[in-house]
Amino acid sequence: MLDSYMYQINVQWQDGRIGQMSSPELDQVILCATPPEFPHGVPGIWSPEHLFTAAVNSCFMTTFLAVAENYHLKYEFFSCKAYGKLSKESGKWMMSEVILKPELTICVDEQEAKALKILEKSEKACLITNSILSKVSISPIIKFSEVCV
Repeated sequence: MLDSYMYQINVQWQDGRIGQMSSPELDQVILCATPPEFPHGVPGIWSPEHLFTAAVNSCFMTTFLAVAENYHLKYEFFSCKAYGKLSKESGKWMMSEVILKPELTICVDEQEAKALKILEKSEKACLITNSILSKVSISPIIKFSEVCV
């Protein structure tokens, strides 16, 4: 592994408060816009605030997958809802908090304490979480399954 990597993202204004994001490394194009809470904002299109929250959530998931594999955690299901809080702090708008609500279904022969430890390690090891000022917290739900493969 190298010591650093670069990721190129291009944005191009389309119309009004809408732009298009792309990367030469990716196939998809994503529309982005000012969120509807702000003047001339556009509902129904990904905003920087959505993308910020998505970056934290997707990084948490990919980190969890790696940590769970390293700890040989047997699980059947993982999903995570994330809530990004935009608030005015010291007179400036910022993403002040991200609340992660992972739901994990582990095999019945696994220990809940082990699963919780892995979720906590994942949040602490997430490189996006470690790169931002926002408070990040997790509120996990753990279920058990008799039908694990």
